Amino acid sequence: MTNQTGFIKKLILPALVIVGSILAAAGIMATAPEITPSTPAVNPTSVRVMTVAPRPMQLRVKAQGTVLPNTESDLISEVPGRIVWMADSMNAGGFINAGDVLLRLENKDAGNTRERAEAAVKRTEAELQHARYEHQRISSLAEQKLISQSQFENAVRALRVAEAARQDAEANLEQSHRDFQRTEIRAPFTGLVRQKNVDVGQYMQKGTPIATLYANDAVEVRLPVADRQLAYLNLPIELLNNLPEDKQPKVTIRAEFAGQKLRWEGRVVRTDAQIDLTSRMVQLIARINNVEGEMPLTVGLFVDATIEGLTVDTTISLPRSALRDGNRLLIVDANNTLHYRTIEPFRLYEDQVLLREGLQSGERICVSPIQTVVEGMSVVPVENAG
Repeated sequence: MTNQTGFIKKLILPALVIVGSILAAAGIMATAPEITPSTPAVNPTSVRVMTVAPRPMQLRVKAQGTVLPNTESDLISEVPGRIVWMADSMNAGGFINAGDVLLRLENKDAGNTRERAEAAVKRTEAELQHARYEHQRISSLAEQKLISQSQFENAVRALRVAEAARQDAEANLEQSHRDFQRTEIRAPFTGLVRQKNVDVGQYMQKGTPIATLYANDAVEVRLPVADRQLAYLNLPIELLNNLPEDKQPKVTIRAEFAGQKLRWEGRVVRTDAQIDLTSRMVQLIARINNVEGEMPLTVGLFVDATIEGLTVDTTISLPRSALRDGNRLLIVDANNTLHYRTIEPFRLYEDQVLLREGLQSGERICVSPIQTVVEGMSVVPVENAG
């Protein structure tokens, strides 16, 4: 009996527990609330947009170059002599005025030559007077047939020789005066001394280089520009080497010197005759006049130049960052969805892309950087304040 009771506890009770658990679970499942799946709402991305507004624009071309003198020459000695005096301004960087005496040569030899030339003029004058008198006398006798024809011809020849001798003596005197004056060497123009080659006490032969001078009334800047950039400038191709005044583009020169930001205005006056073989660039030459009262443009200064070019009536300017995957833009349509459009820019200038066609006035361009773009995706456009 005891064994039977124990068997019932070991077999029946666990079965009852299992059945009860199953019934409880079924009851819970039957009374649990039903779960309905839902899709979360997607918030559109906010993007900055620019509204297309074509407008007239003056194109500009930028370049850099070094300031060079407009007029530069080597001062050469025209007469030989020893240098006995030199002006204080005759040093590299020295300022000179037109007509200033820069140096003097010993002039004793030139003075002696001038005195001998004066004496020669007096001697030939006396000989000429005598030859004229003899010619008159012989002519009178020839009219009376008192002398031979050969005697008359000798008198004519003597007169002509005397006249030629007088002319030669006067030319020598004029030359001696010029040589005496050339012992004082003067500045041919107002400017500065670039380099000095001689000094006091040195003997110079005729043709010895004395110094290199340059004028400071105007300077030039050689500006290398790619040939394709010429399309943006209003330059007559057939007159590039010597531009007429009404075709000379304005140029603004900027530089930083002695801690100051400086600016000058000038004109592009010509181009080099050929393209630079090394850089394949065209050299534009800008001329800047140093106006009295303003700081002159210093020779040797490295400067930035902005050249004014053509004015285009309808130009669309966009930030270069608006370009996607080459020459494509993101257009935000009236439904605030994104669409790609391929365009052909006619110029990339600094941080801008310039267009003439491909967009309509009033269209909106996405200028925000977006990593992943899906054609037709919705966005929230925000007008770009810049």
